[in-house]
Amino acid sequence: MKWVYFLAGIALFVKVLIMPNPIAEWDEPSIVKIVEDSGVANVVSGIIFRNRLYDTIFEVVVFTIAVLGVRFLLANEQPTEKVYQFSDRPSIVLARLGATISAMVSIELAIRGHLSPGGGFAAGVAGGTAIGLIAITSSSDEMEKIYKKWNAATWEKISVLIFIVLAAITLMGAELPQGELGELVSGGIIPVLNILVALKVALGSWAVILLFIRYRGLL
Repeated sequence: MKWVYFLAGIALFVKVLIMPNPIAEWDEPSIVKIVEDSGVANVVSGIIFRNRLYDTIFEVVVFTIAVLGVRFLLANEQPTEKVYQFSDRPSIVLARLGATISAMVSIELAIRGHLSPGGGFAAGVAGGTAIGLIAITSSSDEMEKIYKKWNAATWEKISVLIFIVLAAITLMGAELPQGELGELVSGGIIPVLNILVALKVALGSWAVILLFIRYRGLL
């Protein structure tokens, strides 16, 4: 088997030396062109959810696999008996204030991410940060109960499936009306994809946080 790897390495080396990389021919990319094609003022969102939508699908899938990987690696371990959390009142108040601000920022980034800097991934990180700050100031059992009560794991899976289906339909050429550039309802399917990614990342972060608290006792 080592000889196979060795020969494959030599073949790849020869290919790099002999065969030049193909040079694609296209017009110089323009920010104005991207804005016109995507219908959103945030060029980054236009690139992620339109020009590079195929890559974004797999980025969401990779994050999903990472969450499943954490659950798989910690499945055979014994839950910890001691959980390290904030106990002093000032720290709890500051953490929960930070959680409130992070949650509001998450909603703002998810809804208006196609108009200003932000978007689904940033909104999901902000949402996960809010959940993490609540987790280190609250009972782990209560966090588990809330997670199960609202079926967060199910909603996480549903958001991924809906995102993949809508992205696939978009890649096949079907698009919603773009609307007026700069308006909240604009950009076709991009705002919907933003919200779905934010929901997926936030709920996935919640699952990972609970697992680390249960099996490690800290974040």
